[in-house]
Amino acid sequence: MNKIPVVAVVGPTASGKSDLAVEICIRFGGEVVSADSMQIYKGMDIATAKPTEEEKKGIPHHMMDFLDNTEPYSVALYQQAAAECINDIYSRGKLPVIAGGTGLYIDTLLNNVKLSENSFDEELRRSLLQRAQDEGAEVLLEEVRAFDPEYAEKLHPNNVKRIVRALEVFRTTGTTMTEQAELSKQASPYESCIIGLDAEDRQFLYDRIDRRVDIMLERGLESEAREYIAAANGSTSAQAIGYKELKPYFDGEISREAAIENLKRATRRYAKRQLTWLRRNECINWLYIDKYQNKEDFVKDAFMTVEKLRKGERSE
Repeated sequence: MNKIPVVAVVGPTASGKSDLAVEICIRFGGEVVSADSMQIYKGMDIATAKPTEEEKKGIPHHMMDFLDNTEPYSVALYQQAAAECINDIYSRGKLPVIAGGTGLYIDTLLNNVKLSENSFDEELRRSLLQRAQDEGAEVLLEEVRAFDPEYAEKLHPNNVKRIVRALEVFRTTGTTMTEQAELSKQASPYESCIIGLDAEDRQFLYDRIDRRVDIMLERGLESEAREYIAAANGSTSAQAIGYKELKPYFDGEISREAAIENLKRATRRYAKRQLTWLRRNECINWLYIDKYQNKEDFVKDAFMTVEKLRKGERSE
């Protein structure tokens, strides 16, 4: 069976994924499919670093800016919608280019993981959510760590939804999320070329993250955060990095300087978690952004990697 060629540009925040994805689209005639679990929400433009129209350079971007913050969303819904986008792009003779840092979205999509539909228990879920509220999500995360340490390492303590889901699946099926992922892998319809962006000098990446935060603030992050927090009514999207760190400042609990430093620290930690997830994938072709003196050489190496896919060479 002929597989659909797909290029994926992955990596931590502030590594330059969006920019490189656009360059690849310009060179090879492609369109971008976002793989960012927060860029799906309307209005979260600055906090999630959605590319501006100028930065898109006329390249169509899909799976971005389409969901109200009150609407529920899941990995399964993303997988289905993103697959439809890829099929449409390819049917028009274009190259689908995935760009994002949400490893779960990327893996589920490219590996064609079949998500379990028989592990739902509404009463158990409500009970677990109540426990998370009363005892704190950290307590539940430690329970996940006891039976599925590999998956627990990928979870942020603030991600109550996925912590509760891991417990729900284990208690209803007797299998862990890690085991389910392995059992549910099917043949992928994609011939994937995955380019990963990282920095050999971790401080180089952290400095880029700090600059990214400063730029976000210059673009109006505070105003966006105030409006979004007021309208979000405690939804998952309100927990996005960039909003929850500023809220204590808005509430008069800490200074603006302390809130900004908390935001930079949280973003650096998020980048570390992204890299921990991505490094498990042996098929990623890594490019180290701090090794390049200019953008031209960096983009040239990325293009060479994509050419392997176009020639039918596997990118492992």
